[in-house]
Amino acid sequence: MPRAVVHTPVPDPFARALRDHHRGERDAPLLVHSDDESRVHPVETFYFGDSADDDALPWIESWIDGPLLDIGAGVGRDARYFQGRFETVAVEVSETLVETMRDRGVTDARRGDMFALRETFPDDRFRSILVRGTQLGLAGSTATLRETLADFAAVTTAAATAVVDAYDPSHPGTTDLIGYRDDPRDGLARRTIRFEYEGVRGDPLDFLLFGPDRLRAAAADAGWTVAAVERPSTADTGYYRAALRSAQSGSPQ
Repeated sequence: MPRAVVHTPVPDPFARALRDHHRGERDAPLLVHSDDESRVHPVETFYFGDSADDDALPWIESWIDGPLLDIGAGVGRDARYFQGRFETVAVEVSETLVETMRDRGVTDARRGDMFALRETFPDDRFRSILVRGTQLGLAGSTATLRETLADFAAVTTAAATAVVDAYDPSHPGTTDLIGYRDDPRDGLARRTIRFEYEGVRGDPLDFLLFGPDRLRAAAADAGWTVAAVERPSTADTGYYRAALRSAQSGSPQ
C-alpha cells in the first residue's frame, strides 16, 4: 500500500510577515504561540542576516556541492549565497515565499513540498540537499522521518551529501523551547507552535525532536550515514547540525 503523503501546512501568516519585511511594509511583529506562551519571532535575525555574519555557512559549505536542493528555503538567504557557487534550486510550500525569493534574486525558486520530492524531481537530480531551520522535524514521526530521508536519497546521486539540523531532547536546554512537549521514548520529544501575524494565526506546526542517535538510526534505514555532527558553542537549546553522506558513496568528504 502506498504511504500517505504528509504535506507541510502552509504558514500564511509566517509567509506574509517575511514578505512584508522584505518590502519594508511590516508594521506588526511575527508572533509564535504555544498553548500557554507567546514570543516575538526574530524575523530580521533569522531570515535576513548577512551571509558574512553567518558562522554556520563555512561548515555547511564544506559538506555540500551542486546541484543543490535547498528545501524550505524561506526568503532565500542561503540560496542566494550558494547559487553563486553552483546550481541551486530553492523550494518552499508557500507561493508567497517563492515570489519573495524571486524578488530577492533567487534564480531558481519553485513551489515544492519536502514530503513530495519524488513527485517533483527525477531520480539522481541533485548532488546535495540542505534543510535548515529544523524543518525536518515536521516529519512528525520516526517512520515518516525514515521515508523522507529515503526520498532525499531517491532524488540525489550515489555520491550525495545532505545537511540537516534539529534539536536534541537529551540537552537540558531543549525543554525551554516554546511549544516543547515530553515524549516517553528515549531520544525523542515533540514541539507544537503556531505563527500569528496581524491578528491571523496559522495552522499548528507539529515537530518531532530527535537526537543524533535517532537521526543515525533513521538515516541508516534510508541509505545514509551520519558523517559529522556539529553543536554550535552558542546554542543553549540542544540545537545541532548533521552532515549525511549517501551509504553508496563509500568515500569521505
